[in-house]
Amino acid sequence: MTIRVLVADDQSMVRAGFRMLLGNEPDIEVVAEASDGLEAVDLAARFHPTVILMDIRMPHLDGLEATRRILAADPAARVLVLTTFDLDEYVYEALRAGASGFVLKDDPPEQLIAAVRTVAAGDALLSPAITKRVIKEFTRAPRPAPAKELDDLSGRERDVFRLIARGLSNAEIGQELYISETTVKTHVTHILQKLDLRDRVQAVVLAYQTGVFEGNEPAR
Repeated sequence: MTIRVLVADDQSMVRAGFRMLLGNEPDIEVVAEASDGLEAVDLAARFHPTVILMDIRMPHLDGLEATRRILAADPAARVLVLTTFDLDEYVYEALRAGASGFVLKDDPPEQLIAAVRTVAAGDALLSPAITKRVIKEFTRAPRPAPAKELDDLSGRERDVFRLIARGLSNAEIGQELYISETTVKTHVTHILQKLDLRDRVQAVVLAYQTGVFEGNEPAR
C-alpha cells in the first residue's frame, strides 16, 4: 500500500528536497505541498494523506495550530513534525497537539524515510535526543495527580510504561526487562488500551505530565 505524504513547509527548496527524496521510494508518494499552516489544513482535508510532514514555523498559521486543526477534523491523521534543536520550546506543545513523532531537518535521508514509514505504520517516533528535551520540559511543569487508569496497569506493564517514557524502543525494552520483543509489543498494546492512548508519544506525555516515573526509577 502506498504511503501518501503531504509536505508542509514555507521554504520551497525544502519542499522540493523532500519531494525528490521521498518520490524515489517505491512505496511513498508526495500527494501535495503546503506553504503555510492554513494550506496544510485545507490540503489534509482534500487529499487525506497517510502522513503529514509538518514544519513548525510557517506564516498565517503555524504548524502547531495546523496540527491541532487537522487532528480535530481527522483523529486518525499522522503528523510528523519537522524540527531543529533550536526549536526545543515547540516540541512540548507539538506533543500536546497530538503529533505522532519528530524528525530533525538535518537528519540523514534514510532516517527521514524510515520515520515516514514508522509513523505510517501507526507507530510513534520520538528520537532519544528529542525525548531528553521533552523530559526536561515536563519536569519543569507543575504536575497534576496521576490518572486513575494507571492503577489498572500490572507491575510488568508499569515497567514497560516507564521505559516507553524514557524513549526506549520495543527491542531495547525487551533487553532491559529480559523479555521478547513480541511480549513487549503485547504489553504496549495493553497499556495504550487501558490508558485510552493513541500511541507511544501520548504515553510519554502522560508519564511526564503526571510525574509517575522519574528517569532513574529501577525496573522491577
